[in-house]
Amino acid sequence: MLKQLTLVALATTAFAQTQDLNATLTSTPELSNLTTYLGMFPDILTTLSGVSNITILAPNNDAFGKLLASPIGSQLASNPALIQSVLTYHVLNGTYTSNQITDDVAFIPTLLTDPAYANVTGGQRVGVETEDDNVIIYSGLLQNSTVTQADVQFTGGVVHIIDTVLTLPANASTTAIAANLTALAGALTTANLVSAVDTARDITVFAPTNAAFEAIGSVLANATTQQLTDVLTYHVVNGTVAYSTTLQPGEQTVTTLNGGQLTIRVQDDGDVFVNGARVVLTDVLIANGVVHVIDNVLNPANATAAPPTGDNADDTGSVQFGGASSGNVPFTAGIPSPTGTIGGGNLSSGNATPTAGTQPSSGAMANTVISGGLMGIAIGLGGVVLGL
Repeated sequence: MLKQLTLVALATTAFAQTQDLNATLTSTPELSNLTTYLGMFPDILTTLSGVSNITILAPNNDAFGKLLASPIGSQLASNPALIQSVLTYHVLNGTYTSNQITDDVAFIPTLLTDPAYANVTGGQRVGVETEDDNVIIYSGLLQNSTVTQADVQFTGGVVHIIDTVLTLPANASTTAIAANLTALAGALTTANLVSAVDTARDITVFAPTNAAFEAIGSVLANATTQQLTDVLTYHVVNGTVAYSTTLQPGEQTVTTLNGGQLTIRVQDDGDVFVNGARVVLTDVLIANGVVHVIDNVLNPANATAAPPTGDNADDTGSVQFGGASSGNVPFTAGIPSPTGTIGGGNLSSGNATPTAGTQPSSGAMANTVISGGLMGIAIGLGGVVLGL
């Protein structure tokens, strides 16, 4: 929850005496690399210097050092559009001082509007929260950056210096591969839905784990392309980006891409179920919305399914296809198999449920990381997708 700035704080003498953005950055030695990159795009610097009420997340020199040492680092010099997207993703639309950021996650819009990374209304988001008195910024692939120096005032807002360059959110299919949701990625390819899901604007995807697909292997082995399409489109909500912060206790019904209804239930203890499937990871930012990972494949013919009851009912969801039996993980032939993990558990093995120590402190994403490369990924379906 963001605390409100008081008018008194906005009117302090200290604020009135601050420097403009260019002077603030150039007078900070640990931001010399950022200053160099901004110098490559004078229009951006001019625009930022002329606006007010913004927050700059400024990667320090060590952050740029990590970026340039990564596989993608060598591609920056030849891709100015990519650099420009990275820079604008580090600018928040609004002034947010560190005392406004709490241990309840908030999703804040940035100035990144390039549809390749921000096919969402109002600009691409970052997640912000505090953890152990540190301000943490979450970006694509749930990569996190820590604020090393907060509240450097300038005339247009505030600068927070961070230790890692933010990761640009990739499209849904690329993110699925990086997150080891390879059965989902392969199923989208089999059903010819990659383009439709990757290019739709403002979506929420409930993404089953590989173990979830494996559990209904007998059903999928006999499914037609149309049946598979019906199942997959039942996992996508179009026109709504439902971050975890928008989910209220109780039940909510949403309409999916195939026209069917999903019931989202937020339990008293904060556990979230979609029909009878449990959400095991929330708020993976993608270019066109958000992904929540679930532990079972949803069944459009079983829309009334509810969470399981009885002992340990909150630990896992229930299989949504009656009579299904498990088999090999389907649809993965030809799909890259990254070694990424989420919350300390490998999704391909089905061990995705957060445990003590990895359960997000805010119920959203603290301590949860997808490991898919230092600054991003360069894999995709049908082409190369660059992310930072």
